[in-house]
Amino acid sequence: MEFRELESFLVLTEELHFGRTAERLHVSPPRITQNLQSLEQRIGGRLFDRTSRRVGLTPLGEQFRDDISDAYAQLARALERATATARGISGTLRVGFIGSGANERTSELVTEFGARHPGCEVRMVEVHCADPLGPLRAGEVDVLIMRLPVDEPDLEVGPVLLAEPRMLAVPSGHPFAERSSVSVEDLARVEVVDVVGPAPDYWWEFHVPTVTPRGRLINRRHGVRTFQELLTAVANGQGVSPVVESVSRYYARPDIVLVPLRDMPDSEVALVWRTAGETARVRAFADTAGAVAPRPQTCAV
Repeated sequence: MEFRELESFLVLTEELHFGRTAERLHVSPPRITQNLQSLEQRIGGRLFDRTSRRVGLTPLGEQFRDDISDAYAQLARALERATATARGISGTLRVGFIGSGANERTSELVTEFGARHPGCEVRMVEVHCADPLGPLRAGEVDVLIMRLPVDEPDLEVGPVLLAEPRMLAVPSGHPFAERSSVSVEDLARVEVVDVVGPAPDYWWEFHVPTVTPRGRLINRRHGVRTFQELLTAVANGQGVSPVVESVSRYYARPDIVLVPLRDMPDSEVALVWRTAGETARVRAFADTAGAVAPRPQTCAV
């Protein structure tokens, strides 16, 4: 029984779609069909019921999936470890992060990477929001867990780890604090804490816009350089600031209220690394991120 046949079978049990299974395994749909037919011939029974509109496991397929899942996982990890050793995936990988970008999704990624590549240590390094790309370009970190957008000719953007809604941080006594939500247009009526630093202008504009969708000027003032400085400025009544939903979990404080901010796109977090600095460790970390990243939901067969 071939490893690829088992791999095709198990991925198909998750996707229940030949096209998506082929896409995940980077092969053609006919190859998935061929692997499945070969496996069913070895077993002597059908593992899936297939029509033009639906793919479903047979009782035999469910039994076979349950019986081999653990054994396959152990075999796959052994293969990954041997491959990692052969490719030199060892030593230390320095992973930069900004504030709440290091969250439960990051922990899941680091844990899975450690299981796949036990010979490689992950060292987390915090970088400041004022200059998130500086440490990456300076070689102080190997890969960065970064809030998008990033569109730089010398950098690669990898898998998106999460997307979260935008919130507005306001002082606890602010008039907006009692609202169920606020609009981006409301930002033209207040002062917004500015963050200064060498990050690209388009990056700042996405996170702290200078104008509303209707073209009204947003007054940005009291420039800060770190996230803690930003929260302190908000708490002291020196302005409000767009943030993300996870701030409520990781930076909760009684003098700041987070209000849902309408009309702004979700903030996505992805891996970013230097094109010229891609190593086997970086590539393996990106591959692991692709495996643990949330997959889009679809009902199509």
